[in-house]
Amino acid sequence: MEVVVVGGGASGLLAAGMAAQRGYRVTVVERNARMARKVMITGKGRCNVTNASSVQDCVANTPGNGRFLYSAFSAFTPQDTMAFFEEQGVPLKIERGNRVYPVSDKAVDIVDALVAFARRQGCRFITGRVTQLLLDDNVCCGVKLETGETLPAYAVIVCTGGCSYPGTGSTGDGYALAQQAGHTVIPPRPSLVALNTAEEWCAELQGLSLKNCALTVQDTQTGKTVYTDFGEMLFTHFGVSGPIILSASAHLNDVVNGRYTLSLDMKPALTAEQLDARLVREFEENTNACLGNALAALMPRSMVPVILRLSDTTGETKCHSVSRAERAHIVQILKHIPLTVSGLRPFEEAVVTAGGVNTREINAKTMESKLVSGLYFAGEVLDVDAYTGGFNLQIAFSTGYAAGNNV
Repeated sequence: MEVVVVGGGASGLLAAGMAAQRGYRVTVVERNARMARKVMITGKGRCNVTNASSVQDCVANTPGNGRFLYSAFSAFTPQDTMAFFEEQGVPLKIERGNRVYPVSDKAVDIVDALVAFARRQGCRFITGRVTQLLLDDNVCCGVKLETGETLPAYAVIVCTGGCSYPGTGSTGDGYALAQQAGHTVIPPRPSLVALNTAEEWCAELQGLSLKNCALTVQDTQTGKTVYTDFGEMLFTHFGVSGPIILSASAHLNDVVNGRYTLSLDMKPALTAEQLDARLVREFEENTNACLGNALAALMPRSMVPVILRLSDTTGETKCHSVSRAERAHIVQILKHIPLTVSGLRPFEEAVVTAGGVNTREINAKTMESKLVSGLYFAGEVLDVDAYTGGFNLQIAFSTGYAAGNNV
């Protein structure tokens, strides 16, 4: 019996190999001449293939419908992913944050291993674009290509990815196929993406990285804190980026200018009282120095003009002349630098896509459609998305394994 896999990315190649291993004749239809182009650019070309953590950690690091993935993560764990690639002849290593990479630091080794696995199982590959599902009385019985050619099939697995990095072929084709089958598609949006800010002073600090910064994100519509984090961030010509900002973006829904505000704490290890005492000591030791020079001991020098403006103080003021109220205002700003999110950066810059095929309409154990028999979905086309660190590729592998192993 024939199985058609639409999309030759991470989830598609593993799904194809698993289905072929079980005795099916499998055809992979990929619109690009080369397979898994998006995998080639993950981890800055090194390929952060998974995260060496528990199933529970994988769920916790998947803000977009993590619980839906519990069965898939359990059936094909990060340890299974690591064992799989080791068996394919790709030695792996674990780095900071349990991030797993090939020892070679080359994503192409992961891609070649996936393609070789599928080929060894007997999969055939077609370069083309699927434009339509063949449906008969709520049963999926094949696909139609852009050329007009039809491929009859016992089952179809849609692994077309999302909309992020459209240059790799992820242009949302799977959403149209899902809708044709009657599925609900949660509107896609960029995730793990940098943020535009209304404040123009970020451009003055372009390239400046803060290593130990605390972030709080608030929704002004509800008054609720939607995300907190601690770590590294980066100022850019358009706003802010860096690890904690990318993770925060996964929690921003229906972004309009002004809905979400960011608060940056430059001194998270100190309370406001401790920071005030630190300023008092600094000013006493530099009593005749200018305020701007004294503050440079507490932060990157390029930030001093911004902090002075935000706290309505002047850098020429002598330290001995700084009033208690002025000092309190400086402390307030250092603990709560305000920023306003004006929008998300585009899909071209997003690591993953949030939104996609509604998981309520998918069997969590098999990835089969609850609406159409013989139709499966795997990978980023589903409404699932995780933080950085290898979790998104693990989603691709776990859902691809579930689909291919349960056809």
